[in-house]
Amino acid sequence: MSSESKAQAQENYKPVKTILISQPEPSRSPYFELAKKWDLKIDWRPFIHVEPVTEKEFRRNRIRPDEFSAIIFTSKNAIDHFFSICEMIRCKMSQSTKYFCLTKAIADYLQKFIVYRKRKVFVGVRKIEDLETALNKHKEKERFLLPCSNLGSVEVVQYLTSNEFNFKDIMMYKTVSSDLSDLSDVTYDVLVFFSPLGIESLYENFPEFQQKETRFAVFGSTTKKAVEERGLSINIQPTTKTPSMTMAIEKYLILSNKKP
Repeated sequence: MSSESKAQAQENYKPVKTILISQPEPSRSPYFELAKKWDLKIDWRPFIHVEPVTEKEFRRNRIRPDEFSAIIFTSKNAIDHFFSICEMIRCKMSQSTKYFCLTKAIADYLQKFIVYRKRKVFVGVRKIEDLETALNKHKEKERFLLPCSNLGSVEVVQYLTSNEFNFKDIMMYKTVSSDLSDLSDVTYDVLVFFSPLGIESLYENFPEFQQKETRFAVFGSTTKKAVEERGLSINIQPTTKTPSMTMAIEKYLILSNKKP
């Protein structure tokens, strides 16, 4: 018997009627079909949110974005807060500034803020290494700025440091726990988490939280680790056979709610 089969055999499957997903509600989602099919109440609530740094906080760094000739963007949030700070401190970026975007979606979003020219926007696929050719081409002439959150951008910083780029990473926004106090008297059969920050937020809001009969659905190895470090049980997680969270939840529902 596989480890997965053993875990299923040990699981005491109780019916699921309510699910809380620790993310903002999307306009379209396979969760909506899941709720309809299984007659579930699915609520959405972001456990974390992004806040800008204040002008005072940013000025403590004693730098200006226009001192840099190349900017590396790792997310849409980084773009939003970079240009917000530029506006806040009355800093105008040169038209010759080069922008390095980790993905096409990030590069497309950048068009909201600049006149898009291929000669100054470089696009990766997913990782900083995807931009290696473009970065190396401009390594000697450019000074790079990496807008980050309070969580930093570890992989990008490691890459730039190990390859001896002239760069500075700077916090321009913060990812913080949301206020969940209105949920203090509300219980759900299943809580769904996609980030270890969601687990941190849960305990920041409810330090005395006890799992009891609440089932935990987790996505990703870092989220799994955060749950296990709290001594909590994981009941639902994607596998190679059920790679998405909705598929993993439905697999559990087949056993817990006894519907073919």
